[in-house]
Amino acid sequence: MNLHQQLASYLAANSSKVSTIVDFDPAQDRLLQLDFTEANTELSAEDIADTSKFSRWVDTQLAQSGCRYGIGGYMEHRTLYARSNLFNTNGQEPRRLHLGMDVWAAAGTPVYAPLRGTVHSFQDNHYFGDYGPTIILQHNLDGMSLYTLYGHLNKACLNGLKVGQSINQGQQIASMGTAYENGSWPPHLHFQLMFDMQGRTGDYPGVAPYSEKEKWSKNIPDPDVILQFSTATII
Repeated sequence: MNLHQQLASYLAANSSKVSTIVDFDPAQDRLLQLDFTEANTELSAEDIADTSKFSRWVDTQLAQSGCRYGIGGYMEHRTLYARSNLFNTNGQEPRRLHLGMDVWAAAGTPVYAPLRGTVHSFQDNHYFGDYGPTIILQHNLDGMSLYTLYGHLNKACLNGLKVGQSINQGQQIASMGTAYENGSWPPHLHFQLMFDMQGRTGDYPGVAPYSEKEKWSKNIPDPDVILQFSTATII
């Protein structure tokens, strides 16, 4: 049994130890699937580079659908993401493979820890197009280590935070930040799982070259194993 299978097995057997990362009721809430691959003909790379225009588009999609939350992104080939030099490396393949899952919602939406754990690290990755305020938690699942990353948060969530600090299941750890504090993005949460932090602190790649998908997939399981949004109605 590989790590992905071990994780799924543990969570299935310990569902009471897992809670939602946002105030979401799968019995009532619907999710709007947002697609940032070449299949999205409503947006251009230039549109996404304009934070205000990008934000208005996301807001309009959510309002028209009647959904509080948009969702999407795990291992998505985001061909439209040329908005920041962070995703472009001179002379090398650009980074377009989105490694986590995004939950799009209003700024100020509470973010909760789905599992009991401790603060592994945190920092404000404040460059344009980056995570902005970021928290990484470490979880011990009967001897198996798992890390959860929360990006594009509000700046205030970092105040008073300490490495090693205990975090309870269901504890609010942050809120979704505004575009002015979250790395210049429409308000949303980037949620990502890692088995190994590979020596990194306060940050971990959330976008990679598409040709490296197999490599990154080994360390980054599908966040839906915790989010369990697959049980919700997705439109």
